[in-house]
Amino acid sequence: MRKKLLTVVFLTATLSMAQNVPPAIPRDAQIEAKVEQTLKKMTLDDKVGQMLELNLDIMGKNGADGKWHLNEMMLDTCLSKYKVGSILNAPGTRAATVGQWQEWIRLIQEKSIKYTGIPDIYGLDQNHGVTYVQAGILFPQPINLGASFNTQLAKDMAEVTAYESRAANCPWVYNPVLDLGRDPRWPRIWESFGEDAIVNARMAEAEVSGYQGNDPNHLGKYNVAACVKHYFAYGAPFTGKDRTPAYLSPAMLREKYFEPFKAAIQAGALTVMVNSASINGVPVHASYEYLTQWLKEDLNWDGMIVTDWADINNLFTRERVAKDKKDAIRIAINAGIDMSMDPYSVDFCILLKQLVNEGKVKMERIDDAVRRILRVKYRLGLFDEPNTGGKGFEKFGCEEFAQKALHAAEESEILLKNDGILPLAKGKKILLTGPNANQMRCLNGGWSYSWQGSKVEDLAERYNTIYEALCNKYGKENIILEQGITYNENGPYYAENAPQIDRAVSAAQNADVIIACIGENSYCETPGNLNDLWLSENQRNLVKELAKTGKPIIMVLNEGRPRLIADIVQKANAIVDILLPGNYGGDALANLLAGDVNFSAKLPYTYPREINSLANYDYKVSEEVGTMEGAYNYDAKVSLQWPFGYGLSYTSFAYSNLKVDKTQFNVNDVLTVSVDVKNTGSWVGKESVLLYSSDLIASIVPDNKRLRAFSKVELQPGETKTVTFRLPAKDLAFVGADCKWVLEEGEFRISCGGQSTVINCTSTNKWDTPNI
Repeated sequence: MRKKLLTVVFLTATLSMAQNVPPAIPRDAQIEAKVEQTLKKMTLDDKVGQMLELNLDIMGKNGADGKWHLNEMMLDTCLSKYKVGSILNAPGTRAATVGQWQEWIRLIQEKSIKYTGIPDIYGLDQNHGVTYVQAGILFPQPINLGASFNTQLAKDMAEVTAYESRAANCPWVYNPVLDLGRDPRWPRIWESFGEDAIVNARMAEAEVSGYQGNDPNHLGKYNVAACVKHYFAYGAPFTGKDRTPAYLSPAMLREKYFEPFKAAIQAGALTVMVNSASINGVPVHASYEYLTQWLKEDLNWDGMIVTDWADINNLFTRERVAKDKKDAIRIAINAGIDMSMDPYSVDFCILLKQLVNEGKVKMERIDDAVRRILRVKYRLGLFDEPNTGGKGFEKFGCEEFAQKALHAAEESEILLKNDGILPLAKGKKILLTGPNANQMRCLNGGWSYSWQGSKVEDLAERYNTIYEALCNKYGKENIILEQGITYNENGPYYAENAPQIDRAVSAAQNADVIIACIGENSYCETPGNLNDLWLSENQRNLVKELAKTGKPIIMVLNEGRPRLIADIVQKANAIVDILLPGNYGGDALANLLAGDVNFSAKLPYTYPREINSLANYDYKVSEEVGTMEGAYNYDAKVSLQWPFGYGLSYTSFAYSNLKVDKTQFNVNDVLTVSVDVKNTGSWVGKESVLLYSSDLIASIVPDNKRLRAFSKVELQPGETKTVTFRLPAKDLAFVGADCKWVLEEGEFRISCGGQSTVINCTSTNKWDTPNI
């Protein structure tokens, strides 16, 4: 009786707290009534079936014609017997045509409604455009969008992706990725918007709006449900290896890693995918605290949580917190998982039904999960119109969308060094060298027509490699292609063929300038793990040998994460980091090198100089310590190649008149911060204006500085604009040693573009709520 009473008290307190927080997505009475009506008609078999997501691959196979064919009998079994609620992925993880997707998903919907009365929700990884739809538009990868510091570009990408996904009849995309890219060893850096929580949060809001439109309860036919992933701290593995444990302080989790997900949820994101690994020893798929309390209750969010690939299985096969699959299902569902991506097996349904009948998973938890699944389907309008595409989707792959992708690439390629050689005048003989000079795979990266972005060059033939783009810009007769180093396409992503550096050096004798395109081949997830952060020795030797020719070198970095290049930086006259700019990245680079477009991107992460100094811009102040007096020298310095937010332009900008409207403030104030930015050069240019704060004295060691807001402005030569930010005082709070948010009295430095001013908080305020 006492245990039951405590449970009632706990549930009452939980409901009371949730009621005090406005719903993340406003309740729609009509939708809720429909959900309840549908739920009442469902059997337990129906319910557990809705909670399973299967891989399409198991429902078909390749035929004698070499094409994949859907097996209707297998599909019938999955839907009639097991009532499966969702299907995902592309057969063989290779992009299909719009026509194929229309055929497959229409058949799935027809049979799903026939056997269950409920439409399927089909999901695809569409990470930077329609990854798995041939002839669609691929934008730059998210890391490029972060480098642009332009949220409109993120929204454009999401809108185009939503339109083209629905053209292919897919209503659900697993994006945006909101894992902070703070460790350059991690192989999924490029899927994030970079290392900063605020950049990721603002980009998340923009993409959720672009994907879903303005009303999360009523998505239109050109909208898709967003799935923000991988909740959370997935990008912080202690070892740097994918899907391995993170060890982070509670303050770091709440203050930085949770922030982008909170922003996405409050922007109306309908679904969330979970981190495959563990945090401080607790697998996220098993954490009631993180899944139910932090997400569902604290944010009053009624969306759906889906696992990542087979991750309930991993609770017993890898994490060893469950004795078998049935035990793992019990743990995950009770923790708050609503749908299991169990790609190859239907035994989830059998085992979950057993658990319910045994009382180990309550029917209330099942009903809650199914309500959330049904709610997403109703919000998507799938009950009224389960299919989209065909008439009304004529803009698929159109020039308008292509221009948006090109513009995004132009605003996201970063000029890191320029001794005056750029812009590069026409009429010069150019040696184009390096393994990334003539391959679309490198420009696109992973999640591009296939999971690894490999073996799909045929699907990108219509686009220009760097070589082809430079031939178009400077004339083919002026481009000498001699790569010196090439990738071995039959090996792992890092495999290279035997170097032919001498051939590139010989070709340099006939060139006026060398453009060396170096970096990485495409990879994704665990296959992208590395053991050495240095760029390959072959590629660095290529640059060193070419430097001996005395010809000027323009170094182009084409990489998904910052590889160490400290020993060749000084060999280059100019350095451009194009990251992973997508199908139009070569064209964008040519436009930028020629000066037809001006550079405006900035680094979305800190670029390291050495392996033993992998710092972020918001490092703790005590990480930077000079020589101490006494018996020994204590020298702890943050060493980096280029800082977060660094990027050059063909013009120059001057900041002045930084002002804050209140020099004394308290927690209830909103600070208005303004700064004048002038284009002091002779080129039209865009400048990303980054606003930072520094807590000068705090009860725990403060961060060096924190980005609080950013804005991008375009300025004509000689033009000055005043950029204004509204900064709520509570945004200067931090999570203290007691894991509570606190804004402490004392001085704060506000800085922007080399300008700074100090303001004073007059009183301390501490919050008892988990979010502020």
